[in-house]
Amino acid sequence: MLFYGSGVGMVTRRTTARIVSSGLVAFLLVLSAGCKGEAGSSPAQQITQVEVVTVASQTIPDEPEFIGQAEASRPVEIRSQVTGLLKALLYQEGRDVKKGDPLYQIDPIPFQAAVAMAKAKIAEAEARVVQARQDLARVKPLLAEQAVSQKDVDDAVAGDLTAKALLQGAKAELTKAQFDLDNTLITAPIEGLIERSHYYEGRLVSAQTDLLTIVHRVDPMYVVVNVPETFILKRRRDIESKKIHHPGVYQLRGQLTLMDDTVYPHEGVLDLLEPGLRTETGSRQTRITFPNPDRTLLPGQFVKVRFTGDTKTDAILIPQRAVLQGPKGPFVYVVNRDEKIEVREVAASDWKGDQWLIDSGLKPGDRVVVNGLMKIGPGAPVKALPWGATKAPATDAVSSTPQ
Repeated sequence: MLFYGSGVGMVTRRTTARIVSSGLVAFLLVLSAGCKGEAGSSPAQQITQVEVVTVASQTIPDEPEFIGQAEASRPVEIRSQVTGLLKALLYQEGRDVKKGDPLYQIDPIPFQAAVAMAKAKIAEAEARVVQARQDLARVKPLLAEQAVSQKDVDDAVAGDLTAKALLQGAKAELTKAQFDLDNTLITAPIEGLIERSHYYEGRLVSAQTDLLTIVHRVDPMYVVVNVPETFILKRRRDIESKKIHHPGVYQLRGQLTLMDDTVYPHEGVLDLLEPGLRTETGSRQTRITFPNPDRTLLPGQFVKVRFTGDTKTDAILIPQRAVLQGPKGPFVYVVNRDEKIEVREVAASDWKGDQWLIDSGLKPGDRVVVNGLMKIGPGAPVKALPWGATKAPATDAVSSTPQ
């Protein structure tokens, strides 16, 4: 009984092991089939969608901008015409003055005395003229009667001429004395803003030497711009190659922007282009005249000047966000004919609103990537859509480096 029972138990264990092994194999086969099924049913990798703009050439205003400095259209130095004691300061410093307004009073008493003395000399000279004329009138008839000699007549003629000359000299002295007296009151020669006085009451001022103050004519105002030589040379080449239409230097106009980005409301006219370059800066000086009725512009003020009047033909503009910065400089991503990404180095010269002006690197018909820049790299296949075609445009970084 014991032997039988043991045999039955051995058979049972073998049968159980075979069943377990078969089930394990079946499970592994099913699992393998399931994995293959999952692998076969996974979707293919999707192609990245990007938004592009198609490059087109156009004619746009070419308006270069430079930093300029305002200066008075007429800075007039006020100096005394006579040497004398400064008696009174007659104006309020730093204010507007009108032409003819009194500014300074030089002590007039010495000059009044000089005028009186000159007048006395005139009276004396006039008396001598009368006497010389009478003497000549007396000796002329006597010469015919041989009562006097020819020398006596000649002396009388000379005396008459001398008296007349002395009278003219006395009148000249009066003119000079009166001029000096009139100039003891110093008046404003122009209308404008006047500086503080450099001298005050009690100071002895020298004629035509001591600078008393300066009057600035501030309406209109000049704005002086130093244009670099490199810009001048490039602009000349562009004009000669018909890339830029130029109406002429003195047909250009100026628009001002103040340093707080306020746009100045009045347009200026270019009225002076210096004939040569300034050796210390390598630039050519240009002057634009602006109306300044509200005294907004002041001498010495720095402003931004945009020259208007030129137009650029065959210009290429692309959105600023499309231009990235790499190790070699600016570049853009372009979708080529194979619908793959290509890196294109460009020369971006100037901003026009929210667009870059591209000087080289692109041609009409190129498709430049604007949105989706962070999802792509050189050689990546993409699906190009017109810019703005998607409902939610992608958010990209401002600059990147080609991979």
